[in-house]
Parts: sequence; structure tokens; C-alpha cells
Amino acid sequence: MRKGFTLTETIVVIGISTLVLLTVIGFIYFFYRTSGYNLSQMAAVNSARKGMGVMVREIREATFSDEGSYLVKEADSNSFTFYSDIDKDNNVERVRYFLENNILNKGVLKATGSPPRYLEENEKIKILSRNVRDEDIFTFYDEENLEVEELEILTDIRLVQMQLVINTDPNRPPGEFTLISNAQLRNIYGE
Repeated sequence: MRKGFTLTETIVVIGISTLVLLTVIGFIYFFYRTSGYNLSQMAAVNSARKGMGVMVREIREATFSDEGSYLVKEADSNSFTFYSDIDKDNNVERVRYFLENNILNKGVLKATGSPPRYLEENEKIKILSRNVRDEDIFTFYDEENLEVEELEILTDIRLVQMQLVINTDPNRPPGEFTLISNAQLRNIYGE
């Protein structure tokens, strides 16, 4: 009696082994691809959550500038500029949050000179969050909690609502994650 495999048996074993191997590789590829997307989405949401916390804290502490300007400098649906002592050094910085190319940025400008002046060319910009959907992120409300329609009248703003919609890949589930928070201007009547 001969020991070993026939050519047909060998081809069948190689075929079945190849099928099993390709199936395992397919599952591993799918797992890493799905996990990679989920991890990047989770990191983007975490970054946005931290950025939202910073925004709320700094907007609540908005105050009059070192020049004596009103605490809100500019406001629109994708940008908000105000004055706040964000580094607690008793000098008020001009802070600007703005959305540009799906990136939420923070610009900080320190006053220089005597009398103090805020020079645009000295602004330092930092990325707060990526993958923010390009839509209105700021909504402003007055003291009666009505939406401020005419944003030219900055003194009407009492509350700022921020909404960040995060999605690292709009073409894949689980889809968008929305963060919403409010910040009430506390120092509206001066110190």
C-alpha cells in the first residue's frame, strides 16, 4: 500500500486552505478598516468635546478689553470674537473662534504697547478640532432668550450657543456626532 496524497487530493487541500486563508485575511482587513474608522471618529469627537469645553469656559469669562472695548468684538454664524483673560495674567486677550475648511480654529491676540492695542499680525492660531461639518456653529441670544437676528448690535448678545457636527467620513456610518453647548456672558455689565 502506498502512503501519501494523490495529485487530486493535494489540489483540493491547497484550494480549501487558500479559501480559508483568504477568508481570514478578509475578516482581518475588514476589522482593521472598521476599527480604524471608529478610532478616528472617536478621536475627532473627543477633540471636539475638549474644544467645546475650552470655548464655554472662555466665553463665560468674556470681559471688556484692555483698550476699553465692549467684550464682544464680532459675531456671525461661523466666527465669534471676544475679549477674555484666558491665561489669568490680568491682561485681557482677544479670542477668536472660527471655522475654516472643516477645522475649528482659535486665534489669540495679546494687547501690546501703551496704550494697549490689539495688532492683527500678532494673532496666534491653534487648531481646536478637525472634521467639523461646515455649517453654522454659533447662535446668539439676547436677555429674553430670543435669537439675535441683527448681529451688528453686539450689545444684545447675552448667550452663545455652539453646535459642532463631527464626522471623519461622511460616506460611512455611524455618521455624524453633534455636540451642543451654551455659554452665558457673565461680565456683561463690567467689573
